[in-house]
Amino acid sequence: MNRNINNLSVFTTGGKENPSIVLIHGFPFDHFMWDEQVKKFNKNYYCITYDVRGLGSSLVGDGQFTLESFVDDLENLIDNLILDKPILCGLSMGGYISLRAVERMEKKLGGLILCDTKSLADNDEGKISRARGIRQINDEGTKKYIEHFIANCFSERFKQTRKREYESIVNRAKKYNALGVKGCLLAMAGRTDTTNYLQNISIPTLVICGEEDKLTPPDVMKSMSDKIKNSKFVSIDGAGHISPVEAPKRVNEEIEIFLNQ
Repeated sequence: MNRNINNLSVFTTGGKENPSIVLIHGFPFDHFMWDEQVKKFNKNYYCITYDVRGLGSSLVGDGQFTLESFVDDLENLIDNLILDKPILCGLSMGGYISLRAVERMEKKLGGLILCDTKSLADNDEGKISRARGIRQINDEGTKKYIEHFIANCFSERFKQTRKREYESIVNRAKKYNALGVKGCLLAMAGRTDTTNYLQNISIPTLVICGEEDKLTPPDVMKSMSDKIKNSKFVSIDGAGHISPVEAPKRVNEEIEIFLNQ
């Protein structure tokens, strides 16, 4: 079911009487990146996906986003749908949102799945890179920026052997509003560091990383996982930064084991 919650495009699948999972996509993608996970788990779980504000079909507004406002959106979604301790599953930017949400409202949540993300805030080099992206969008438009950025998100094997799927993903992202894309870059550049809170996380946590992830490499994610007391780290062979899309069967297996524990 597609619904609008506070100008967010929200999609629900499965019975509401079932345990709930909220899946939060990465940048610069939308809710479609979770299709294989929703197909796998909607029989036994109430699956909620949504387009983060500024991307997909959610309202762009003035483009003045912060990670705090993204977490506000998530909390409002949880309250609006009356979700009882949902499991959060976030990838990359979705992981940043999830980590800050746990820091703010862990008592509302039942579990955490972190895919290809990190707790560290952007360092100076990272902030400069975000600023460079905004400048490229202003000078050359969104399409060239999207092509360059997404090329680093996927493994070479995926781009070569599943070329049509890769091109479809890129072309979809090229259609996003430039103001929304820049707003997300600003939000990520200004996010807080959640590393110090990792040791306080008490809900069950699964940490998944593509073996060939260039943006949040396995050693970075393993270090994050080691700081979370009740967590399990898994590396996905042959996958890059978007492991749930590149290796859905393997990722789903790990998520299923986690959910059944």
